Amino acid sequence: MNRRELLKAAAVLPLAQAAFSNTALAQSPYPSRNITMIVPFPAGGQADLAARPVALALEKILGKPVIVDNRAGGGGGSVGNAAAARAEPDGYTLLMTLSSLAVLPEADRLFDRPVAYEVSQFAPVARVLADPTLLAVPASAPWKTLQDFVDDARKRPGQIPYGSSGPYGTLHVAMEMFAASAGIKLLHVPFRGAGPALTALLGGTVQAMASAPGTLKQQVDDGKMRVLANWGAERIPSFPNLPTFRELGYKDVEFYIWAGLFAQSALPAPIMTRLREAMAQAVKAPEVVKTFETAGSPVAYMDAPEFAKFVAADSARLIAAVKKIGKVG
Repeated sequence: MNRRELLKAAAVLPLAQAAFSNTALAQSPYPSRNITMIVPFPAGGQADLAARPVALALEKILGKPVIVDNRAGGGGGSVGNAAAARAEPDGYTLLMTLSSLAVLPEADRLFDRPVAYEVSQFAPVARVLADPTLLAVPASAPWKTLQDFVDDARKRPGQIPYGSSGPYGTLHVAMEMFAASAGIKLLHVPFRGAGPALTALLGGTVQAMASAPGTLKQQVDDGKMRVLANWGAERIPSFPNLPTFRELGYKDVEFYIWAGLFAQSALPAPIMTRLREAMAQAVKAPEVVKTFETAGSPVAYMDAPEFAKFVAADSARLIAAVKKIGKVG
């Protein structure tokens, strides 16, 4: 081989090595390393409740650690959602989030802020939980019924503080939907997630909050909280004596807080298929079923195609609600 041929061969070698490396990577079985499951809220809320047992079940099914990363911030989960949207679409960064996923970009547009992410950047993998929110107050509060609460709020407009997971998050939208229907004004106190808001309610910093049954049941059973109404269309087994807002005359007050697993929209089809198969197994795992049922929030699984349709319909309803609520604090 002469000098010119040797130089040509040397120039081609790195390209050949890169091509071989990419081919080997594409053919390596998924997963080949740890998976991160972003939860865009602190521990203690509905998304965290959904993520932890599912992550443990997925570890056993996929054979690699699934690490829950509570990446809170930005109000309503926007920081964690955006981080997941920007991640490589390789199946190693997943997102367990709530129904506020579609609301937050619309809130950014409402306030003429830069949009942190778009829902179109995500591909639904599976729905895990879906519950109506419940209106909770401290057990020491003077209100025994929803009417007591409304009557007091009308006497003291803007003085009863309620906690939420952040501006235009699920808990904020639910409370403002109720307040608008009841013709009352409440004081919104946003937190970094439902967990801190729940702690504030227990500590007396706020006097009310909307939350999922799974994060409230133990506190109600222990006599630390009281629930006044259910945002669902029907009563639920974990709180069978709790009336719905619709029963109490608020026909347009209906709100659900669901938790689901998402990946990036550019995720390769074989990896999406593997994740869907793994999630179908994970939600049937006895420890997952027991954890959710004990919390009063049973598994509400949907596979990707059905979940995608559900997200589209629910998002349209929530976006309409946000536009109706408008700019609120």
